[in-house]
Amino acid sequence: MGGFAWVTLATNDSYSLGALVLAHSLRRVGTPHDLVVLITPGVSQSMRDKLASIFTQVQEVNVLDSKDDTNLAVLNRPELGITFTKLHCWKLTQYEKCVFLDADVLVIKNSDELFERDELSAAPDVGWPDCFNSGVFVYAPSDARFADLVAFANSHGSFDGADQGLLNLYFHDWAHKDIAKHLPFIYNMCSVAMYSYAPAYRQYGENVKIVHFIGNTKPWLQHYDTATGIVQPPPGCAHLQPLIQTWWNIFCDNVHSQLSDNMGGIAGALSKMTLDEVRTEEQSSVDEGMRKFNWEQGQIDYMGADSFDNIMKKIHQTIAAGEPSESTEKQPLVSVLRKRKNTKKVRKAVRWKQL
Repeated sequence: MGGFAWVTLATNDSYSLGALVLAHSLRRVGTPHDLVVLITPGVSQSMRDKLASIFTQVQEVNVLDSKDDTNLAVLNRPELGITFTKLHCWKLTQYEKCVFLDADVLVIKNSDELFERDELSAAPDVGWPDCFNSGVFVYAPSDARFADLVAFANSHGSFDGADQGLLNLYFHDWAHKDIAKHLPFIYNMCSVAMYSYAPAYRQYGENVKIVHFIGNTKPWLQHYDTATGIVQPPPGCAHLQPLIQTWWNIFCDNVHSQLSDNMGGIAGALSKMTLDEVRTEEQSSVDEGMRKFNWEQGQIDYMGADSFDNIMKKIHQTIAAGEPSESTEKQPLVSVLRKRKNTKKVRKAVRWKQL
């Protein structure tokens, strides 16, 4: 056992995009340490091949697999499956120490000094600073620790239904026992904090080493102009533009050319994106699909394609299309009524969005 490793987790092809950019960001800042990605069966073979081209090790884990020794301990708590998946990072016992990074993290500056920290070192969570954020943490792989974590999870669960709640329960004295295990916020700057305390970001932002794109700020879900090379951040998040732009620059330079249309989710869609030129008809179709996906995820472009004016324009078009005409008069009455019913749904949705 010996050496250090940066570790992340990808549960599908979309999050694998983040893992690929994360890995390239680590190499760009000159880390000499191994890169390990844990994956689940949801990652396609095509994506696994691309992950293997940059990561030192690609290891599949599946907590709910009947061949997994852990399965017997968690049969009565199936809702903890995703939580246990992350716990597998403690089984990388070929390493002396590791730093776990979520796949929606980007390394801006070399942070190899984190390996000098002890387990469990992490930065405070912006929502409740007496808890740590589990998007970045230093730990020491150990089979005994893994077994203890599994037993603890099986008996205590997680207060937030995810790994962060579980790990904070397990390392319950993190808040007060040893301040040396409190990482400075620059090692896990959650993107939402830049808006909630903008003066601090203006003062200390240039020192940030690792940024964590939590919530609706996932870079791969933002609108990227293929002609200008400029990314548009989520509404109200203009302060994030330079950091999301860095993510996209790495994606375009190192990842895009490796994607293929047989990959799942956003990865397959982005493989069709054409760079450095005006959108093709096919790309416009892809963009529309991604816009609808973002809407369904609650990430609505109020200032752009989903602005109130555009929604009203669509409503008027729908109303006009629903009025009786030479063509509609020949349609069954139920068909016309269905169109008008759908129009009412759109009006109701717009009124709700304005609240």
